Amino acid sequence: MVNKNSKLGFVVAGLLLGILMASMDNTIVVTAMGTIVGDLDGIDSFVWVVSAYMVAEMAGMPIFGKLSDMFGRKRFFIMGLIIFMLGSILCATAGSITQLSIYRAIQGIGGGALVPIAFTIVFDIFPPEKRGKMGGLFGTVFGLSSIFGPLIGAYITDYISWHWVFLINLPLGILALVFVIVFYQESKLHVQQKIDWWGAITLVGAVVCLMFALELGGKKYDWDSSTIISLFAGFVVLASIFILIERKASEPIISFPMFQKRLFAGSTIVALFYGAAFMAATVYIPIFVQGVYGGSATNSGLILLPMMLGSVVTAQIGGFLTTKMRYRNIMFLSGAIMIIGILLLTTLTPETKRYMLTLYMIILGLGVGFSFSVLQMAAIHSFGMEQRGSATSTSNFVRSLGMTIGITVFGMIQNHVFTNKMEVAFGNMGPMPTGTSIDPNAILAADARSQMPAEILEKITTSLSSSIVQTFMWALVPAVLAFIFIFLMSKEKMVYHTESDVEMVKN
Repeated sequence: MVNKNSKLGFVVAGLLLGILMASMDNTIVVTAMGTIVGDLDGIDSFVWVVSAYMVAEMAGMPIFGKLSDMFGRKRFFIMGLIIFMLGSILCATAGSITQLSIYRAIQGIGGGALVPIAFTIVFDIFPPEKRGKMGGLFGTVFGLSSIFGPLIGAYITDYISWHWVFLINLPLGILALVFVIVFYQESKLHVQQKIDWWGAITLVGAVVCLMFALELGGKKYDWDSSTIISLFAGFVVLASIFILIERKASEPIISFPMFQKRLFAGSTIVALFYGAAFMAATVYIPIFVQGVYGGSATNSGLILLPMMLGSVVTAQIGGFLTTKMRYRNIMFLSGAIMIIGILLLTTLTPETKRYMLTLYMIILGLGVGFSFSVLQMAAIHSFGMEQRGSATSTSNFVRSLGMTIGITVFGMIQNHVFTNKMEVAFGNMGPMPTGTSIDPNAILAADARSQMPAEILEKITTSLSSSIVQTFMWALVPAVLAFIFIFLMSKEKMVYHTESDVEMVKN
């Protein structure tokens, strides 16, 4: 016989494996993208490979969260695992970028079920005194996935094959499937409700329009092109219809009355801005290392390790502190440290020592890490079992939206500033020597970089450094907004007595 604690251990292991797969998948694939594009001849369409997954995952989150409230967590977590693994197998067999994009969308549908339902299950099966520890553990997995994903992806691509970037999900998924099916005994207390199909359709349509507008704008199409304008218009129309439907639906996909609870509304909005601010560091620190310092692609992933370690530490501490302090007070500490970390990044120059950048990343990681566990727990705090799935999935959806918008906006800023800096730097140089060209992309490749004349290399690295630093300055905007909106969070903290649910404590 397996005792109760052992069963819970296996269930948690299954949930963590599911979260690890879903959260790490995009970072692994992005690292292998150059090789994939080369093999499948899809240089003009590779953006769809990433965006298809993100669109499907984001659209699926609130829908699966609601379904898990209505019909049970276990069946939809298992469904998500199976769909994700099926998508992984298909991705490994793709013969074109179009096929790969379609298969990535299938993966994304499964991923949309895994993360929010896993966190909700933890809240269902653990008493309040253990939820902080488990929240910290789950937050740690998010931190680990964001760093080790690129490293694993680079290794598999270089030494095995890009196909295994997808197939590596199978052993992890099978283990997760066995653990959850065998050891998770779910409560049957679920309320049968009517499915809001029109709400689901309009939500998916709105997300699809917004995501593709952000992904394709400024890349495949100009921002003022009819295609991008039509996508944004489609988003506005469908989002408006969605809001009208949800206000009248008896069981809406996203329940707007949930936002009447200050703790949920505040933590969800804070998560939006945290997602945007953190992505600036995650994307542009590796580019700074590779382009300014001259590190390799693998080394640029390794240098993020200090930030990951910092986030892992405070994800655990944050989970522990939820039974000692109010969620809001923990997040004030988190927000202040995050702002300091980003401020320090705005001081970077090509002359900044590597150990100083490492220190800045540790500080930033310490600030962001709290949010991985605390914001999730705060969002779900005020709800019973019948609404926890919706609350968790809505919070995850909003955070993912913030990350996506952040990547797009900061990408536009960095590209605009870099282009202007390059024009100023090379505007008065006159004719270039025979055989010499100015290719800013070359500084990211060690071989091409070594062939550059010192004067040209210096001008490009200075321009790149300046553009990234200005991007970090703009990243202070969502960081400060996050700190301001922490005031919107109410003053609950998690305490425990003999009840199975959380008791709210207020002033």
